[in-house]
Amino acid sequence: MKKWILVVALAGIMSILAACGGDKAGSEDNKEVTIGATSGPYSDMVTKAIKPGLEEKGYSVVVKEFSDYIQPNNALAQGDLDANLFQHKIYMETFAKQHNMDLSEVIVVPTAPMGIYSEKFGSIEEIKEGSAIAIPNDPTNAARAFQILEDAKLITLKPDTDPLTVSEKDIAENVKNLQFKPIEAAQLPRAVESVDLSAVPGNYALAAKMDLLDALQLEDMPDQYRNRVVMNTKDADSQLAKDIKAVVESDQFEKVIDGEFKGFGKPEWME
Repeated sequence: MKKWILVVALAGIMSILAACGGDKAGSEDNKEVTIGATSGPYSDMVTKAIKPGLEEKGYSVVVKEFSDYIQPNNALAQGDLDANLFQHKIYMETFAKQHNMDLSEVIVVPTAPMGIYSEKFGSIEEIKEGSAIAIPNDPTNAARAFQILEDAKLITLKPDTDPLTVSEKDIAENVKNLQFKPIEAAQLPRAVESVDLSAVPGNYALAAKMDLLDALQLEDMPDQYRNRVVMNTKDADSQLAKDIKAVVESDQFEKVIDGEFKGFGKPEWME
């Protein structure tokens, strides 16, 4: 009889453990979550604008910071994170395909835009003929730079140019005869000191303590380039995903963005 009671007790314990185990984000009862973000404005955004809202919903939130763009997705796929915030749509889809991952966006968030910066000119109108401009040497960010220059009426692009793949060969008219100097994106903040103009992605501008509002021209950023909260696709319909979306869509979230993330471009759904 004692042996039978012991067997039943062990079976009960095992069933409880099984119910408690498994994927964190997929559990409706689990309230302990870990969100990863790159150090700087996006870890700040999670800490200041997302974490408080989730805590009001009963979650215990840990924010884990990363210094690169590889580990946040690896950690997500391995189950060490419930969600992350650092990447735009094109990067997410490319990374997932290359590394055989299944990632999905939860919601797009305000993002630091690329800008045209200069220590020599105080406005777009002051830019002189033949000025040199440093632009990112990778195709994705270079395309963004050319779009900003067109918005500033410094260049004209050929009709029907794909905005996501535009390059120097797509320029129909170079109004100021700008000289393009492709360099690594991380070096663009320093290039402001040595060239006439520099097209600096927002994350690198903020890392270099630059003020986004000092830009001569800020990017009218397509949503494909805005960062988003990302989860494993299997968790994209979980209660946690729904709660994160609700927090980001709240008035309190927008209030924090307006007060502490000045210059960040808002996604279409917030306009």
